[in-house]
Amino acid sequence: MEKEEDCNYKLHIAMFPWLAFGHMIPYLELAKLIAQKGHQISFISTPRAIDRLPKLPSNLSPLIKFIKLPLPHVENLPENMEATMDVTGRQVVLLEKAYDGLQEPITRFLESSKPDWLLFDYTAYWLPDTARNLGISSAFFSIFIAACLAFLVPKCSDDRSSPEDFMVRPNWVPFPSTVAYRRFEISRILSSLVGENDSVSALYRAKEVIRGCDLIAIRSSWEFEPEWLRLLEDLYRKPVIPVGQLPPTPFLDEDEMDTWRSIKQWLDLKAKSSVVYVAFGSEAKFSQQELTELALGLELSELPFFWVLRTHSDSGNSDHVQLPTGFEERTEGRGLVCRGWAPQKKILAHESVGVFLSHSGWSSVVEALQLSKALVLLTVSNDQGLNARVMEEKLIGYSIPRNENDGSFTRDSVAESLKLVMLKEEGKVYRDKAKEMSLVFGDRDLQDRYVDNFLVQELDKIRFESFRDKSKTELFIISTATVQG
Repeated sequence: MEKEEDCNYKLHIAMFPWLAFGHMIPYLELAKLIAQKGHQISFISTPRAIDRLPKLPSNLSPLIKFIKLPLPHVENLPENMEATMDVTGRQVVLLEKAYDGLQEPITRFLESSKPDWLLFDYTAYWLPDTARNLGISSAFFSIFIAACLAFLVPKCSDDRSSPEDFMVRPNWVPFPSTVAYRRFEISRILSSLVGENDSVSALYRAKEVIRGCDLIAIRSSWEFEPEWLRLLEDLYRKPVIPVGQLPPTPFLDEDEMDTWRSIKQWLDLKAKSSVVYVAFGSEAKFSQQELTELALGLELSELPFFWVLRTHSDSGNSDHVQLPTGFEERTEGRGLVCRGWAPQKKILAHESVGVFLSHSGWSSVVEALQLSKALVLLTVSNDQGLNARVMEEKLIGYSIPRNENDGSFTRDSVAESLKLVMLKEEGKVYRDKAKEMSLVFGDRDLQDRYVDNFLVQELDKIRFESFRDKSKTELFIISTATVQG
């Protein structure tokens, strides 16, 4: 039996996410939850990326130390572009190359700081071996849900290379499922998944990370996707530990209060559950035609809407797309377009908001379901298509009908989809499911138990077993304890 003091020691955990805010924010949320237990976090990233993160509450600042590693220079990658939101799709491979250049400085940091654990992202394919050589236990923390990870990264042989290969259920998925990409979704990301020219593919990176890590932590929960979590355990033959859905916790309250005050005043004038909140994250890029159809669909729906709009183009240049002429004038009073920062959680929490029109990014999904908001989905890139299939299967989200080949959609399909989910009887299932899911996604006690399980029942046990059995060359893994309810 372990001594009581053994069970209460404090860990030092280093974290190294990919340079995308859709990755850094979940890592920071997990860091906050771990720090609340009294453990020390070293959060490693580049200076500009760290400076753009939300500010921590004062009680957590002493426990979360930000480690700034300057991003190495890479030819044709402009200075100060330190996150995916700064670059075009063609420049992401340059950002990955610069990120890989952090191997030497992060190794020096790990040698000097000697953390108990290192959590890293799928991109850092060279880091598991570095951690092992330094005697540091390592975990791949996946911000992708289990269904996405199982679909994309099997441990078994995988020779997929064409769009069609990613449009069907893989043979290693033993249960019925519609989780797969649609043609227009996979066509947009295929080159980054399988690689081109001399780039290191996303799938190779993820496979190497999974091969080399000691365990896999994943942003998921047994209540949401138990079949996919069990499949991951079968595929990888190493512990797969869900850490919960990570609904956002408070940062330092530096909201632009005047901005929120004016938004709230506008929302207060609208009827309960009548407003469509429209937001597609910080990186979604639409063509001019897509933006036009989206805007005219909102107008045609005749529903009140609040739209957080970013107008950078998807064309790979600096041109900005434009709203249709007269759109804001015609929808004045009924709709409001916000071109700057907006407090998404506060907006979603307002009782006038009934539907969230979203890109299916998982952080946005978690925020919506935490607050019982029904979802209408319009995928843009990355894992969003797989997220959407999961939600379609579970009747949590309704996808706007689109052309299978190019992903185009019409103003009529936008308007009809919004009215279906917001108003119609056949959309009631989505409204009801959102309320049902809030019991999982919004349960703070459940989230806390997942973090406790991750820390106390897994990380501590594994570290102690490794420490006590110095003669073994590989880490001895104790069976994963699951969280139920």
